[in-house]
Amino acid sequence: MQRHRVLFPALTAFVVTSLAAAGCSSGSTPSTAEAGTSTLTKPPITVGFLNPNGGPVPQPGTDTGVQAALSYINGEFGGVNGHPIEVVPCDTDTTPEKAQSCANTFVEKKVVAVLDGYNLSSSAALPPLTAAQIPLVGMIPFDSVTGAKPDNRVFFAAPQASFLVGALQAFQSEGKKSVTLALVDTPSSHQTIDNLLPALSKALGIEAKGIYFSPTSPNFTAVASAIAKDNPDVGGLVAAPSEAVCTALVKALRQLQYKGEIFTAACTDYIEGAPEQAAGGALYSSNWLPTASPYAPLEVQSELALADKHISAVEGGTAGYYAIGEFALLVNLAKALTASGATDSVTGAEVLKTLKGLKDFPSFLGPRITCGSATSPNCTTQMLLFSVQPDGSTKPVTGDWITPAPQVLGAIPGAV
Repeated sequence: MQRHRVLFPALTAFVVTSLAAAGCSSGSTPSTAEAGTSTLTKPPITVGFLNPNGGPVPQPGTDTGVQAALSYINGEFGGVNGHPIEVVPCDTDTTPEKAQSCANTFVEKKVVAVLDGYNLSSSAALPPLTAAQIPLVGMIPFDSVTGAKPDNRVFFAAPQASFLVGALQAFQSEGKKSVTLALVDTPSSHQTIDNLLPALSKALGIEAKGIYFSPTSPNFTAVASAIAKDNPDVGGLVAAPSEAVCTALVKALRQLQYKGEIFTAACTDYIEGAPEQAAGGALYSSNWLPTASPYAPLEVQSELALADKHISAVEGGTAGYYAIGEFALLVNLAKALTASGATDSVTGAEVLKTLKGLKDFPSFLGPRITCGSATSPNCTTQMLLFSVQPDGSTKPVTGDWITPAPQVLGAIPGAV
């Protein structure tokens, strides 16, 4: 199976500051007819798509995932009870103004749901969407404000905090006693390093501290030296704004002959370049990854093959975590609506009720989920932690899903 480029900066909402506003465009994701080979003749079900393809941290794989999912849903899946899904895309960056402008466009287009493509300012879209009874649907709320409440939104994967809590919890269970993690230095990232990490360190009984690196001119030799100087059991990144950051830091740590476990958020490009040197490293994810296919259950292997087939067929597309995640998002939505008996006359309020009512739902490439929490928009808190093998594959550390301690997550608004 083709290995996809994976970039998953969990907790990215703490990492990036807002830029100046720019207008909403129609986006680059093609319509249903252009994206798939649909022969469905019933009226379409129309959804919006906040496509984060601009700003300092674009997620270029999300539109690839949407196109691939449309190809599958409107093709071999057969649509939603015979009705094709049609997507209205709108390009965003990190600014609230762009998200709000897109939301207004979606209200005008009378969509019945809006796909959140890991946007950093999705909360700005909520007021107009909520007023129009159009739910926001996503995988992980990268905007911490969006993730703090459950109103008019559903997210199929775990909250941001689960990934850091789950990783530290797993390291502690392995006997690791000290962790030093780096994060790009922005005002909002201090919420993670200065507040969240010390609190988690105390709650989990593991010495965890953070350091910063420059967003514009990072010196990874200096970052690696700062990590390695106290010889922690685990050293690496809270989150990675790019695969290049992971590669540079891993290289610098190896040059310093750092012997601890290297943690790389969810970067994998460096593994393909030198799998033997990468062996023993760790990364996390909200879903099964192509590199973990040898260790996945048979049904997950089939889902990985299905996603790979359609993502690889997108001309000029960008594969990776975001493509897989957005593919899973749209497939989950289509399956839930199909099971509910939805047609083209379905309303946003009905979509929200359907999603909030999901119980023990087998999510695509994810765990079984139950939605509708009174305090969280997320349908699960479970995540995966992988260990890099000498052959470049990634093996689940615990063999399966990790459930972060509820008593720790309970202190974080919207986490449970």
